Amino acid sequence: MPVRAIWAQAATGAIGADGGMPWDLPEDMAFFKRATTGSPVLMGRRTWQSFPERFRPLPDRPNLVITRDEAFEAPGAEVVHSLEAALRRAWELDDEVWIIGGAEIYRQAMPQLDELWVTRIDLDVEGDAYAPEIDDSWHLVRADPAPGEWHTSRTGTRYRFEVLRRA
Repeated sequence: MPVRAIWAQAATGAIGADGGMPWDLPEDMAFFKRATTGSPVLMGRRTWQSFPERFRPLPDRPNLVITRDEAFEAPGAEVVHSLEAALRRAWELDDEVWIIGGAEIYRQAMPQLDELWVTRIDLDVEGDAYAPEIDDSWHLVRADPAPGEWHTSRTGTRYRFEVLRRA
């Protein structure tokens, strides 16, 4: 039962700024949709709230929102109050689980993750949310294109997809 995290990060490690992403990369959004459709996605309250209302809940996958706020409501999603509760519920629904943010949820989940699916974005931007540190216990198992090479988005931004697995 793999637990995977998926995120896009700038060269600075930034994953978000002012409640959104500081880039426009439609190819990454399509990659995210292909990867997570059909499986439960676990996210923090701020990540849920960062999605435009027309995209809440994310379609074609169970949405679980983690918050300490007992009164929080997320129409179309299930609200849970801890990462552990979210994982238990997600495993009841499917044997593949995706952590989709934000920064604090990624940090909490790191010890339980089996794979990281990271879109590296060749931008030097600052943010207010940063990806967790990827230490030496992770090994690159797939890169598209090859390491050191880049795709170029239709918006002109360079990016690449990486999958890392815990050793």
